[in-house]
Amino acid sequence: MTLKLFYQALIKFSSGVILVGVLIFLPAGTFSYFNGWLFMSILFIPMIGAGIVMMFKNPELLKKRLYAKEKRKEQSTVIKLSGLMFISGFVVAGLGKRFHWYILPTEISIGGAVVFIIAYILYAEVLRENTYLSRTIEVQENQKVIDTGLYSIVRHPMYSVTLLLFLSMPIILGSLYSFLIFLSYPFIIARRIVDEEKFLEEELNGYIEYKQKVKYRLIPFIW
Repeated sequence: MTLKLFYQALIKFSSGVILVGVLIFLPAGTFSYFNGWLFMSILFIPMIGAGIVMMFKNPELLKKRLYAKEKRKEQSTVIKLSGLMFISGFVVAGLGKRFHWYILPTEISIGGAVVFIIAYILYAEVLRENTYLSRTIEVQENQKVIDTGLYSIVRHPMYSVTLLLFLSMPIILGSLYSFLIFLSYPFIIARRIVDEEKFLEEELNGYIEYKQKVKYRLIPFIW
């Protein structure tokens, strides 16, 4: 760990907290928004813990995930679509609070929070299994195919976990309309996976054999 990396992570984290807070609470027109605070808590408190662990255990992985920039055109499009989904989903949730659009029962939002936390734990497990993970599509030096643990079930367990994470977000925020927006995510991530696998087949030794061994990309027995 270096002091520079610590400050970089702190700035990135603080910027994320402020941005998400503005996108949710400004449209809501109030800080008296239980679902908003619930979401902020379970999103950022575990993120602090995960960041601290990576900072001491695998600072290179933390650095890659902080400042990776996508070079492939198709993947850049996917990132832009995902960003649009997040912004519109959070804003709609906040507007739903302000204008009293249909709000999901608190019990359902709490259930969504439980799903989110479980998915976060699975996300940590994926990071533990595959230290080559980056935010961009690339093949690193000496990288090998990981085919154990969650990678023996689906080829892209990180995306499977983000599917749970992102679809639970609007439920935590209590917004049915926001959930409809987040339903675009499976289609966005499918586009990313198809392009990523094309790249990995060409650049990562053993990936074609891995595809033959593990049949499903994202959801077991479905796709």
